[in-house]
Amino acid sequence: MDREPGLSVRLKLTLSYAGFLMLAGVVLLAAMWVLLLRHTHIGVIIIVRSHTDLLRDFGPDTALVLAFLLVFGLVGGWILAGSMLAPLQRITEATRLASSGSLSHRIRLPGREDEFRELADAFDTMLARLEAHVAEQRRFAANASHELRTPLAVSKALLDVARTDPSQDAAQVIDRLHAVNTRAIDLTEALLVLSRAEQASFTREPVDLSLLVEEATETLLPLAERRGVTLDASGDVAPALGSAPLLLQMTTNLVHNAVVHNLPGRGTVWVSTGARPGAMWLTVENTGERIAPELAATLTEPFQRGAERVHAHRTGVGLGLAIVASIVRAHDGSLTLTPRTAGGLRVTVELPAAAATARGRPGGGGPGRPLSG
Repeated sequence: MDREPGLSVRLKLTLSYAGFLMLAGVVLLAAMWVLLLRHTHIGVIIIVRSHTDLLRDFGPDTALVLAFLLVFGLVGGWILAGSMLAPLQRITEATRLASSGSLSHRIRLPGREDEFRELADAFDTMLARLEAHVAEQRRFAANASHELRTPLAVSKALLDVARTDPSQDAAQVIDRLHAVNTRAIDLTEALLVLSRAEQASFTREPVDLSLLVEEATETLLPLAERRGVTLDASGDVAPALGSAPLLLQMTTNLVHNAVVHNLPGRGTVWVSTGARPGAMWLTVENTGERIAPELAATLTEPFQRGAERVHAHRTGVGLGLAIVASIVRAHDGSLTLTPRTAGGLRVTVELPAAAATARGRPGGGGPGRPLSG
C-alpha cells in the first residue's frame, strides 16, 4: 500500500512528551500568576506593584523556565521514545527478514510481559508454525514428485521393452501398464482429496457417522473376506456437522488401513462410534504387528506407511492417514493414534457434535455385529 511520507512514531512521541511538559509548565506558571495577582489585590503582599511591574519582573524568568522545559522535554522525550520503541524495531526487523523468506530466526524479546513482548511472542509462534508448515509442504512436494515419477518411469520402461522386443507378450505388457496407470490415477485422486480437505472448501451439513461406518464396512467386506479379517462394527448414533463425502472418505480410509495392515487369515478390526455432550467419536482398532510409539506418531505424514508394513506388501499410495488427518483438521476435530500392546493400532477421531440432539434410528446396528468371520 502506497503512503505519503510522514513523521516517525518516535518523533511524534517526542513532540507529544515535550508538548505535554510545556503545557504542564504553562498551567503551573499561570496558576502561580493568578495566585500572585489575587494576593496582591487582598493586600497579602506588602509592597503593591502594578501588573506591568509584575510582568517585567517575572517575564524573563518565565521565558527561561519555559525554554528549559521545552529543551528538557525534547531531549527526554526522544530518549524515552527510543527506549519504549526499541522492541518494536526488533519486531520490524524480524518482519522484514520473514518477508524475504527467512523463517528460522526468532525475536525472543527479553524482559517481563507487556504489550510489545506479547506481540513478539505471538510473532515467534507464528514464525515457528510457518516454518514447520513450509518444511512439511516441501517434504510433501518431494514425496509426491517421487511417487508420481515411479509409475511414469515404469510405464516408459514397459513401452521401451515392448518396442524393442517384438517377442514380448502384448497382453502381459497391457496388464502391467493397466496396473501402473491405475496406481497413478489412485495417487492423483488421493492428492486431489487431500488438497480439498486442507482447503476446507466444502458445505457443512448434519452427518451421522454411524451410518458412514455401516457403508464403509459393507464396501470393504469383500476385501476383508479375501484377507481373512473379521470386521466388527458397533456403536450408537454419532451426529456430526461436516461434509458427508469427506467424512465417508475418512471412515473408509481408516477401515481400509485397518484391514490391509493386519494379520492375514486371523485378523480382526473393531469399529465403533459414540457421542457425548458437545462431541462425537469414532474408533477403529485392529490386530497386527507391534508398532513403536515413535513410528505411530509419524503415520499421518504423507507417504509414510510404516517400516515393516511397506516391505511386506505395497498397498495404497501412502496418503490414507494423511487424508484422514487433513479431513479431521478441516472439521475442527482431533486424531489420536495409539499402538496396541498386543499389536496393531487404535485410531480415535473426535469431532464436534451437530447442534441437533441425537435420536435413535430404527434398524440401527447393535454392538458387536461381526460382518465377516
